[in-house]
Amino acid sequence: MKDLSILKPVIAQAALIFALLFWMAFVRFKAWGTPDVVRGEPGTRPVWKGRAGHVSNAFHNQLEMPMLFFAVCAFALIADQAGGVFVTLAWVYVAFRVLQAVIHTTYNFIPHRFFAYLLGNAVLAAMWVTLALRIL
Repeated sequence: MKDLSILKPVIAQAALIFALLFWMAFVRFKAWGTPDVVRGEPGTRPVWKGRAGHVSNAFHNQLEMPMLFFAVCAFALIADQAGGVFVTLAWVYVAFRVLQAVIHTTYNFIPHRFFAYLLGNAVLAAMWVTLALRIL
């Protein structure tokens, strides 16, 4: 039987994305009709300021690099290479994504947020290199 432990950090990352989605919907609903929303031309996205902007940006950020995380985890599972060190790297990646989201939606100090982003992506790169070395 396959080791499915890689799915736990995958589910945790998906849960983070959904949590940010629902939070974004809540803060956008509250901000609608206030000066925190700047509407542009028809067909363009509004600009969300304040908390709504931070949460919205954090959500959209979770739709970028984490897609490579989901892919590498799926490929590792298919190739039966998703155990031990790989699972640990996956949890470390998710921890950095959570840290980045917390920074993004709270005090949003760019150097701290970028450092969490950079370290998380270094872990993601290590996951891809690990998988490549194991199967090539």
